[in-house]
Amino acid sequence: MLRILMVEDHEDVNAMLTELFEQADYQVTSAMDGVEGYRAFLQNEFDIVLLDIMLPYKSGDELLKEIRAISDVPVVMISAKDLVSTKIDLLRLGADDYITKPFDLGEVLARIESILRRVKKQATPMKQLQYKDIVLDDVAKRVTVSGEEVLLTAKEYLLLELFMTNQEKVFTKANLYESIWQEEYLGDEHIIKIHISNLRHKLKIKNPQTDYIETLRGLGYRLRP
Repeated sequence: MLRILMVEDHEDVNAMLTELFEQADYQVTSAMDGVEGYRAFLQNEFDIVLLDIMLPYKSGDELLKEIRAISDVPVVMISAKDLVSTKIDLLRLGADDYITKPFDLGEVLARIESILRRVKKQATPMKQLQYKDIVLDDVAKRVTVSGEEVLLTAKEYLLLELFMTNQEKVFTKANLYESIWQEEYLGDEHIIKIHISNLRHKLKIKNPQTDYIETLRGLGYRLRP
């Protein structure tokens, strides 16, 4: 049974989502504030976290930062804020997706299921992939640069895996979005740019002397030859 941590302080929304996930055979742990949510996260293992932004005692973005400091578990943010800048900030902090209130329950469940499908370990282990000093171990879901581990979010890992599996291929934004998000690309390039930027930054920290991902103006992205 898949385990979901839901941190939502609105009682009606909390109860509605709890019922939704329990009917879909998820094991739900519910928290009503950020402190309670973080305590539950430390005490249990979860497959995914659904996290409201406006929470008592500890805000959702603060909780996201603390989770990302110790884990790459998928985190989906929910909020009444529909500003593009808010979404960009949260994605940069390491969120895997963002759902705006009011939301459709079917869409929420579909997005959660889509993320979990993408991060599920393959039944048949894939060989290790190597590019320059990057090693991607698909069995351990671990990435190292010059022997040092790099902590990536689920989507950053999948982007790097896609690049390293196709090291000479140029990927358009539509290629990347439809491969990783598995949804039709409707031209929202912010999500792609943010995740590529975050991935570049994390790799650069481990090896400042090397640029790994190349932008080809008007074409897309590829690993730098």
